[in-house]
Amino acid sequence: MPAMRMHRKPRMGIPATIIHRMITPRMVTRTTTAITIMMTTIIMTSIATTIIITTITPMLMTTSEPVPVVARSEMTADEGAALYRLMTWLSPAFPVGAFSYSSGIEWAVEAGDITDAASLRDWLAAMLADGSGFCDGVFLAQAHRAASVNDEAGLREIVELAAAFVPSRERQLETSTQGRAFIDIARAAWACDGLDELIAACDGGIVYPVAVGLVGAAHKIPLAPAMHAFLHAVVSNWISAGARLVPLGQTDSQRILAALEPVVVATAARALNASLDDLGSATFRADLASLRHETQYTRLFRS
Repeated sequence: MPAMRMHRKPRMGIPATIIHRMITPRMVTRTTTAITIMMTTIIMTSIATTIIITTITPMLMTTSEPVPVVARSEMTADEGAALYRLMTWLSPAFPVGAFSYSSGIEWAVEAGDITDAASLRDWLAAMLADGSGFCDGVFLAQAHRAASVNDEAGLREIVELAAAFVPSRERQLETSTQGRAFIDIARAAWACDGLDELIAACDGGIVYPVAVGLVGAAHKIPLAPAMHAFLHAVVSNWISAGARLVPLGQTDSQRILAALEPVVVATAARALNASLDDLGSATFRADLASLRHETQYTRLFRS
């Protein structure tokens, strides 16, 4: 049986010719609210309905759909230069002599405090969050901020406090030697306006975290990435020393580095939000290890 085609009679009301005259291009470009009211009020024929819908639909889509946000996928030249310098300065290949120091880990291994990957991880987590790692992060942040605004008096205070804060003679040798090497090499290889004046304002020896903060500020490197890169470099050096002393394989070393990732992130956040009044250490056993390393009979490291 052939399909029956239904034909709707136009309803009585406003004639189609009048509707066509009413709906002008000017009316179509009005706000969505006005168009909605017009479509509800006017009783249109099927032909008029088709014309109005095909004209209005694109407009409704444009007014209701969100505009997509395109993320920037490239770094600026300044951002690329800052990343390049951070990767270079805090790389194990940068010649500050970090491989020569263990920060007391050598004595901890000999005393039996560190015997495997798990005990090394726990020891380093404490040193990072509650010991020299956090304190050095605070000094880096404060030096960076003082140098960024050319606060010479504040910078001198930070330099003096950081130099006096280390708990042993060997740790003093470690951080001051690395700080001097970092300053000398960075200044010789990367000329920077204002860096010499900042160094002269310190009026004394500059320990390693203060040197990183000062040079980073002079080169306009943002503080947050400098902090994370510094703590990563410190932890990597500690793990390298522990791996040679325990000894550990490369896979275990990387597992320790991965396990300490949240500790590094949390310590960086605390150090960035801390003041000099928040300085403090609770790693007494690590401080003893640094002190006793001075009289250790057989040593591979300088601290």
